[in-house]
Amino acid sequence: MAALLSLALLLLAACGGPPALGQKRKEMVLSEKVNQLMEWASKRSVIRMNGDKFRRLVKAPPRNYSVIVMFTALQPHRQCVVCKQADEEYQILANSWRYSSAFSNKIFFAMVDFDEGSDVFQMLNMNSAPTFINFPAKGKPKRGDTYELQVRGFAAEQLARWVADRTDVNIRVIRPPNYAGPLMLGLLLAVVGGLVYLRGSNLDFLYNKTGWAFAALCFVLAMTSGQMWNHIRGPPYAHKNPHTGQVNYIHGSSQAQFVAETHIVLLFNGGVTLGMVLLHEAATSDMDVGKRKIMCIAGIGLVVLFFSWLLSVFRSKYHGYPYRYGFF
Repeated sequence: MAALLSLALLLLAACGGPPALGQKRKEMVLSEKVNQLMEWASKRSVIRMNGDKFRRLVKAPPRNYSVIVMFTALQPHRQCVVCKQADEEYQILANSWRYSSAFSNKIFFAMVDFDEGSDVFQMLNMNSAPTFINFPAKGKPKRGDTYELQVRGFAAEQLARWVADRTDVNIRVIRPPNYAGPLMLGLLLAVVGGLVYLRGSNLDFLYNKTGWAFAALCFVLAMTSGQMWNHIRGPPYAHKNPHTGQVNYIHGSSQAQFVAETHIVLLFNGGVTLGMVLLHEAATSDMDVGKRKIMCIAGIGLVVLFFSWLLSVFRSKYHGYPYRYGFF
C-alpha cells in the first residue's frame, strides 16, 4: 500500500512539475523583457529597434504590454521629408508619456528604421513609410491598430487620441515652448509702434481703406484655403509614391488634404479674386477706354483660368462630379 502511494505521488509530481516550470520560465522571460524595455525607455523615449529586437520584444510571446511602433526611413538618402516631420511629432508624444506622472510599463514607443530593420518591413509586407502600428498586449494587430495617416495626419494630438482608443492609455501632449509666435507678435508691435512714433502727427495711414481691405482679404483667403485644418490635423506637405516616385500634391479624398494643396487652393482663389478686382476697376475707374478694356480682358482671363483650375481640384477630390468649367 505504501509503495502504491509513493508511486501515485511520483506520478502526480511528474504531471504537475513541467507546466509549473514552464509558467515560471514564462514569467522570468516576461520580467526580463519588461526590465529591458524600461531601462531603454528611461534613456530614450522612443526605443530604436532592429530586426532581432523587434522579433524578441514585440512579436515573440509572452507580452503583457503594448508597443506603438513607427516604421520609418529617416536616412538622408531616402529623401523622406514626411518621415522627418512625423518623427518630430512622434517624439513629442513619446516624451509626453515618458515624463508624465502616469508613466508605466503598460505601453512603450519604438521605432524601426528601414535601413536598420529592412527584414521587419519584408516580414510585415510593408512598402511605405511612415507607418504607425499598435502591437497589443494580447493577440495580433487588428485593422484598427494601423494608424490612418492620410486621414488623420501625424500631429501628436491625433496620435494620442488613436493610442487612447487602442490601448486605453490617455496621454496629455505637452509641446516644448515655441517662441516664434510671441517674437513675431513683438516684432509686429514694434514696427507699428515705430510707425506711430515717427508719424505721430499724421496717422492717416491707419484709415487707409486699401490697406485694411488687403489685410482682410489675405486673412479670408488663408482661412478658406484650409490653413486652420492644417493647424489642427497636421497633415503631411505632400505624398511621394514609394514605387513610382511620383509626388501627389492633391489628396484624392474629400476627407483630407495636404499642406501643398492648401497653398494651391489659396493661389487659385487669389487669382479669381484678382480677376474680379480688375473687372470692378475696369467698370468704375476714370482711366481711358483702352486701359479699361485691357483690364477687363485680363480680369475675365484670370477668372476663367483660375476658376477652371479650382473646379478641376474639386473634381479630383469628389469623384464622379459631372461638371467642368473652362479648359480643365
